[in-house]
Amino acid sequence: MNKLKKIISLAIFVPLGIVLIVLAVANRQTVTLALNPFRPEDGVLSVSAPLFLFLFIAVLIGMLIGWAVTWIGQGKHRKQARIEAREAVKWQNEHKAVVAGRTASSQLPSK
Repeated sequence: MNKLKKIISLAIFVPLGIVLIVLAVANRQTVTLALNPFRPEDGVLSVSAPLFLFLFIAVLIGMLIGWAVTWIGQGKHRKQARIEAREAVKWQNEHKAVVAGRTASSQLPSK
């Protein structure tokens, strides 16, 4: 199953990487990103860089937002897992104490 996952991810990510490299090579021209919608010609709030850089940054920001939303959404499941892990440790300790008590009482000399 693990090899199948590797093959599937290779089949997806290698072509995706090739497409991203082709886009980067094809979009090397410099563009200006204006951050002031009221005065786009304002040089203070504008950034000039190759177009592929803006594309990669947009993809990276999208991935980070998706990660954050997923992480926040799964918080209740992580909390429940922590609670259950603590309970499991408590039950294991209780079980060990009961088993230790049984072995100690069985080793007492009988009269």
